[in-house]
Amino acid sequence: MKGSLRSRLTLSIAAVALVLIAIISSLSSYFINQQFKQYITKQQQASINEIVYSLGQQYNPETKTWNVEYVHTIGMYALYDGYIIKVYDVSNKTVWDAEVWDMSTCVQIKEDITHNMLSKFPGSNGKFSATDYSIELLSQQIGRVNVTYFGPYFYSDNDFDFLNQLSSILLLVGAISLLVSLVLGYFISRRISKPILTAILATEQISQGDYKIRIQEKSKLTEVDNLIESVNQLATSLDKQESLKKQLTSDVAHELRTPLTTLRITIEAMMDGLLEPSPERLKSSYEEVLRITNIVKDLESLAIVEDGNLKLEKTDVDLAELTKQGVKKLEHHIKEKEMNVSISGSCSKVLVDSERMTQVIINLLTNAIKYTQPKGIINIEFSETDHEVVMDVVDNGSGIPKDELPYIFERFYRADKSRNRSTGGTGIGLTIVKSIVMAHGGSIEVHSEVGIGSTFTVILPKFR
Repeated sequence: MKGSLRSRLTLSIAAVALVLIAIISSLSSYFINQQFKQYITKQQQASINEIVYSLGQQYNPETKTWNVEYVHTIGMYALYDGYIIKVYDVSNKTVWDAEVWDMSTCVQIKEDITHNMLSKFPGSNGKFSATDYSIELLSQQIGRVNVTYFGPYFYSDNDFDFLNQLSSILLLVGAISLLVSLVLGYFISRRISKPILTAILATEQISQGDYKIRIQEKSKLTEVDNLIESVNQLATSLDKQESLKKQLTSDVAHELRTPLTTLRITIEAMMDGLLEPSPERLKSSYEEVLRITNIVKDLESLAIVEDGNLKLEKTDVDLAELTKQGVKKLEHHIKEKEMNVSISGSCSKVLVDSERMTQVIINLLTNAIKYTQPKGIINIEFSETDHEVVMDVVDNGSGIPKDELPYIFERFYRADKSRNRSTGGTGIGLTIVKSIVMAHGGSIEVHSEVGIGSTFTVILPKFR
């Protein structure tokens, strides 16, 4: 059965508190009873010693007689305390016997103590037994006393009252503790659940397309703060993606409209006889068709990457050699801007899809050429470790603003907001580059400073 987070937290805290209270109460009761048993046992032995001592004081060594009246008093007090005594002189003659003086009281006390002890402690197996103790005066034995009592220990009515009151106090403390834990559990769960419920409401609004929402609330719990931060980052990312999608729609519409309009006007003019279909005009129309084809090709590549249909045909490839071939393919653009492109370092062959890695190299070089001023410098540096091959594409171009760096590999993103395809493209190239590199088990990083240049670092595993 489902329940709210707040109620479940409250009940969980209360359940834990209840278990702890039960354990603590049980242990406390057990140890208190054990200590009380030891205390009672010692007290009973002390009482017997006191009885024996008091009886010794009732003997007159000069007359060799007993003060029977006081012996009787001591015996009756002992009887009411649960001790049935018989006093004998040194010749084993009876001085005083509790059962002789008051047999009915002795029987009643035995029955009461036995009933109370066995009803309260049914497993104790206690019973009445008799023990002889020597009565001495001035280090000389003057007689003995036979003491009958319930062993190994017994509780008086006052002792039972004390234990009952102690149990009541423990129950009361447990009930108060449970109540306090419920109250504290409610406030704690409320404090914990409030930011979580806020995050839930925020995610609901995000799911409905409200990407502008941000949670300002903070808690003192690391996990909850991490959740809030994650929700805010999700909203920020989705908001950015939404903006990029809108920008892409606008860009693609603009990019397609321009060549299509040019083609339509040119073809209509030729159909109406206003223009002659000369080779120059046909070449211009072909270039416009090529522009449209490149846009569609970028979109198709993005679809393949995002649908997870990127299939790799891996072979052992020399990345340095593959890069040289890529530089040759872009030689026209390099000469056009009078740029200096160099390749340095070397590395072992790696198991990659050569066609896809060519696409990575071409995209990175194209970006470097595009955003580096004429007569700029681009250097492709290779290095390796025991397990990885590293390729750095370094330029001294315009650089990328720091706040733009986290987004440059996102789809549709263009640091250059210009709509001119010759300077910005559709913002898909680097997304495809990252996907291809990650499909090979590698990673790509970028470091850039505005006005100094950028370095794109591709890291690929040697064996995969």
